[in-house]
Amino acid sequence: MDPPDAGACANVGEMTLDVPDGVANAAAVCGADWWLRDLPRLVAELEAEWSIAVKRPYPHSSEAFVAEASLGDGTPAVLKLLIPQDSATSRHEITMLRLAGGQGCVGLLRHDAARGALLLERLGASLCELGRPLAQRLEILVATVAAVWRPAAGSGLPTGADQARHLIDFVTTQWEELDHPCTEAAVDHALACAARRIRAHDDERAVLVHGDVHQLNALQVPGRAAFKLVDPDGLLAEAECDLGVMMRNDPIELLDGDPWDRARWLAERCGLDATAIWEWGVVERVTSGLRCTQIDLQPLGRQMLMVADSIATL
Repeated sequence: MDPPDAGACANVGEMTLDVPDGVANAAAVCGADWWLRDLPRLVAELEAEWSIAVKRPYPHSSEAFVAEASLGDGTPAVLKLLIPQDSATSRHEITMLRLAGGQGCVGLLRHDAARGALLLERLGASLCELGRPLAQRLEILVATVAAVWRPAAGSGLPTGADQARHLIDFVTTQWEELDHPCTEAAVDHALACAARRIRAHDDERAVLVHGDVHQLNALQVPGRAAFKLVDPDGLLAEAECDLGVMMRNDPIELLDGDPWDRARWLAERCGLDATAIWEWGVVERVTSGLRCTQIDLQPLGRQMLMVADSIATL
């Protein structure tokens, strides 16, 4: 998938910010045009309050405005400003990063949940940019996210059951609003899998999970072979939830052979349940395909939904 080019601009006075098309489209979808117009003022306020200098934005963002920054002493950093879709989103991401403490996830330097603002450590190139083959990407993603998994009871994060219910609501609503971009069989398959993951949720087994593990969200630690994850959803769920995201990505490659092979490999690699991984993958594929269609992130959306249609008939 090629990242979208920067296209939209936000202006206040002399300051102009280049905003990636994906961010502008996502903001428009959730009625946050006012936020786009207000971005330059918000950035200027944070520069003054946090003693940072904000530089060029990253072009492939879709859910937040993300830009290079530097601290007062010149230390590289990243400023992330979340699109205001849900007041809990920034709280959950901040909680997740605090609990991870820089292990498996990007380090959190400063934060302001009310404004959806996070100041993060600067990492290097993403797995997508490095062009590693699929098998190697999966190995890196598994090793990286496994460092995140840990008990976190009482953290206030939503559960895997909460996540599955949210995905059910999204799928049923968006399938209608987008005029049925995939088959009803694919939707029914996803809803049935989500219902089974709700029933399977176990608070005692739940761990801290990232929730969106893919190659664009895995960035290399400068000067090291290790990677860290960015843009966490922040959930308390079965670890298979994270591996299900790896099932939804690289959708075309999933059909090269037995589609279950990836789930079986992930399960064996981590000592987890292949069926749970498969079912989370089914739900995530339809959800993400609809989301990509909603914000016109193509051809990825069409590819995910095409595979969802094929999988539903197995």
